[in-house]
Amino acid sequence: MIRVKQKKLIDLPVKMAKAVKFAAACIVSVSVVGCTGNPYEEVADRNDVITLGDSIFDLNGVIQETLESYAGETFRDYTQSGAELSGGALAKAVDQQYEDAKSTDANIDTIVMDGGGNDILIPAMLFDPYGCRTHWWRWNISRSCRGLIEDQYINAINLLNQMESDDVQNVIWLGYYELPRGNKNLTKALNYGDDLLGYACDVATNASCSFVDTRGTVPASQVESDNIHPTPEGSINLANQIWPVLQTVL
Repeated sequence: MIRVKQKKLIDLPVKMAKAVKFAAACIVSVSVVGCTGNPYEEVADRNDVITLGDSIFDLNGVIQETLESYAGETFRDYTQSGAELSGGALAKAVDQQYEDAKSTDANIDTIVMDGGGNDILIPAMLFDPYGCRTHWWRWNISRSCRGLIEDQYINAINLLNQMESDDVQNVIWLGYYELPRGNKNLTKALNYGDDLLGYACDVATNASCSFVDTRGTVPASQVESDNIHPTPEGSINLANQIWPVLQTVL
């Protein structure tokens, strides 16, 4: 009995620290990456077309709405604000979104998606423990940051390989644009991530994947004051870059 009580006393600070860390992450995510988002939309005109990803898609929903208006039909939507590519505690990860979509209807022909941004952004917004922000005293991203991004590259390859194994015919992966103002010092991390995601999509797997590189196309005026998410105008801009690829496979 004494040992049990002692163990609880020892574990209490650890549990409190974990709770505080999660709460801090969620507070940041609510204001920055979106801790909560829209629910799944699992019934559509085209159940064989799905969207996966994070708050770039999910927060205002305008990318999805614009693509559906161009197509004249709706798609299943599994995007979740706060989602990381794999794992994470704030939202269903992108790879889990895909599994959920398959469990509802495994007949998936085309996927429009993004992913990997929150895996870098969430820690960078808290304490930047991986050193992904550049500064006057550190002109390049750290080795730890490169390792973090390379881990997401491996996750991307694994996910694309699974999609190819499941006979998904088309994957359209939306890359990340440069963040302005207070997040401009994440540009080198973003560039490294986009380079690897593009390589994963176009070269490193057998999946039929098209990478939409949005760098240099979204001005600061089309990014919300949180310095992350697209304004409605920015979302239409992104949808207009996806549509020429999506149109050919519908």
